[in-house]
Amino acid sequence: MRLFFFLAAFLLSSATATAQNTRIKDPNQVGWWAGFATFKLNNKWGIHSEYQWRRENFVKDWQQSLLRGGLNYQLSPKIQFRLGYAWIETFNYGAYAINGLGKDFTEHRIFQMATLADKVSSLDVAHRFILEQRWIGRYTSPELTREDEFFFANRLRYMFRMQCPLKGKTLDSKEFYAAAYDEVFIGFGKNVNENVFDQNRIGLLIGYRFSKELRIEGGFFSQILQLPREITLPDSPNGRNVFQYNTGFILNTFFTFER
Repeated sequence: MRLFFFLAAFLLSSATATAQNTRIKDPNQVGWWAGFATFKLNNKWGIHSEYQWRRENFVKDWQQSLLRGGLNYQLSPKIQFRLGYAWIETFNYGAYAINGLGKDFTEHRIFQMATLADKVSSLDVAHRFILEQRWIGRYTSPELTREDEFFFANRLRYMFRMQCPLKGKTLDSKEFYAAAYDEVFIGFGKNVNENVFDQNRIGLLIGYRFSKELRIEGGFFSQILQLPREITLPDSPNGRNVFQYNTGFILNTFFTFER
């Protein structure tokens, strides 16, 4: 347990160190609400679905709407693969609009995911790798009311997550657990230009497992997001990069259904 909280503190301090290297800061208060459902078809195959309702000013205004689905393949108890599609709507929020015009925009995304899970004493650890191909809507003229083209970008994501039961060495039904994760997003390919670093996310959570079919977790969330120059106006404010600092809370609900 002491190792768990030490690693959680290390992740939080790493994010703070990253924040000190920013130029223009745009702080926002967010609330992310998400529901995840897994439909197991058999021991190997399953269907993943999720919806994330992301809000700014905690819950008052829209930040983002994300709908994602995929096909799971369980190679072994410790290795899972997923192939899927995501549809995202990003709304105008913060002091500096992401697309520079103050307009909402759509993104279509295809992704490939691999998750490696292991257990160290009572600590469950997971490494998640996601490769994304993104088609991001943009406006070639301020007069347009809808995107007239889609910008292509590649992105690689890596998340490290730790989870520990608060009672005993295994997580059983009707028990609490603590979790922490850190995820970094890196852009790559010919369209990235200077924005290799995309964003970093940290979560510190308390969860409750009702049964093997249902668990809920929630807690502190922090996101550092560099506004992409590729879909903003040609020049950032005063020629400087803009970083969003989005902090608030996150609440996740997980459902698992078996045939």
